[in-house]
Amino acid sequence: MRVLAMIVRSISALNTLIGNIFSWLSLAIVLLCFTIVVQRYLFSTSILWMRDLYVWLNGALFTAVAGFALLRGDHVRVDIFYRPASLRTKAIIDLVGVIIFLLPFCYMTWVYGWPFVVRSWRIYEASPNVGGMPFYYLLKTFILGFAVLLALQGIAMALRSILVLAGQEDLLPKSLRYDRGEEEASTGAV
Repeated sequence: MRVLAMIVRSISALNTLIGNIFSWLSLAIVLLCFTIVVQRYLFSTSILWMRDLYVWLNGALFTAVAGFALLRGDHVRVDIFYRPASLRTKAIIDLVGVIIFLLPFCYMTWVYGWPFVVRSWRIYEASPNVGGMPFYYLLKTFILGFAVLLALQGIAMALRSILVLAGQEDLLPKSLRYDRGEEEASTGAV
């Protein structure tokens, strides 16, 4: 069981690191969008590669931080049933959800994304817009990264559920336990 806890901590640490790094893209996106608006409305000009970059940064941000969002519990969930459930029920719901929905989704994303990304790398695909950014294939690679990081966090979620069902959740740090949300809500911590 300690090995399972170590795997959960390692995967969660990886997604936390990636999430914290890539979340800074949101600042870059805001600054870039502001620059584009100023150029367009004050100077009546537009630089195409900057508009491409704005869209690309959005794509990179949302695909890279999907696993981090799952770790934090930021994905959509029917809380009307989940929130009042017991710890064991939450663990069962998460385990079944990961096995039946999340991992097959990640697998299909990988299977259908792989040829798409390989083709893009093979032709060194650039922006479809004339004068747009090169290296479009790098952005498409984030599709595979999305599938891997989300699947890894799903595996961590399933392993955490197994630890809970085995009565071993105490092997995990407080930040990775199911009850962290209730504690944070009751103390007002974010």
